[in-house]
Amino acid sequence: MNKEVISDKQGISIIILYMSGTSSILVFGIIAKQDIWLATIISILMALFTACIFGRLHYIFPGKNLFDIFESCCGKIIGRGITVLYIWFAIHEGTLVGMNIYQFITDTILSETPNIAVFILLLLICTYFVKKGIEVIGRWAELMFIPTVVFVTIIALLLIPNMKINNIRPVLKDGIMPALKGAFVIFSFPFGEIVTFSMVFSIFRTKKSPYRIYIIGLLIGGVIVFITSLTTVLVIGVNSASEAYYPVYKAFTRIKIAGFIQNFEVIGASSFIVGGFLKVSIYILAVSKGISSLFNLKDYRFIVIPIVVQMLNMSYFLHYSRIEYNKWNFEIFPYYAFPFEMIIPVIIWFIAEIRFNRLGYKQLRKL
Repeated sequence: MNKEVISDKQGISIIILYMSGTSSILVFGIIAKQDIWLATIISILMALFTACIFGRLHYIFPGKNLFDIFESCCGKIIGRGITVLYIWFAIHEGTLVGMNIYQFITDTILSETPNIAVFILLLLICTYFVKKGIEVIGRWAELMFIPTVVFVTIIALLLIPNMKINNIRPVLKDGIMPALKGAFVIFSFPFGEIVTFSMVFSIFRTKKSPYRIYIIGLLIGGVIVFITSLTTVLVIGVNSASEAYYPVYKAFTRIKIAGFIQNFEVIGASSFIVGGFLKVSIYILAVSKGISSLFNLKDYRFIVIPIVVQMLNMSYFLHYSRIEYNKWNFEIFPYYAFPFEMIIPVIIWFIAEIRFNRLGYKQLRKL
């Protein structure tokens, strides 16, 4: 199988765009209400723990992705069984992210365009980039993340006159539990999804690169999610944020300069589409590498198109309305994703540490 190397900056850029793109129009963890800022901080701390785990796994198993690590730690039979579960998780979540993108585009920009047409166009672009490999995706992310972050930050600054501090008061009105529940939701989406990168990252520039990429990317992406969530609640309030399909987008519509310069929400929409495109591409790449690992294929590129076709088919029957989609995202997905994002990685990490201490570094690399 071809080995692809990415620089630290490229890896960090991918993670930042991956996480900040979704937050450009959506607010997760609104169950925390006015304490969403606290819930976001707690979820970042949870994600830092998993980021260190993935960095450690890459350090113990250099040159291997998560699918290879499963077999090294659990043997072929159990390892490949876990690989199948993660392949399903990646293709399922990749399809849902793609559906989120085309629903947003057809709801706000191209209302007369069929959903399927938008999704096909998105998947065609993703297919091109995935076939080029993670290195090309990394270079593209390195080019795009600076303007994306700058634009979102500028919009947040322009919204300051519309902010009302009372929208986040009183702190912990209903106790700590709403904040913890909100943190659980935010961790599952988008922070816990950092597990996806362990499926596609394998070779790094230095031994310390995995830690740098995961931690720095997570912290910067987390700050952007924190800013957009807090800004949205401060501008439109908890009730409006919980009722709107695209609350951040709604908050961005409040920007008016000199009474007539407006429509800045287009920038937020663009950031979401850019981040969403990258996210779908990473999921397709993860599924491709998972299937390649499962069947010992030398190259993953020739199975990209069948995977994309399968995602297109799945989009027809997963969810039939935006209401049903949101219910899945906020009520069911956190519990569905938690084993993939936290429980299984922790178990694999424990096994890796035990085998590392027993066999030593050189012997473990041969597994």
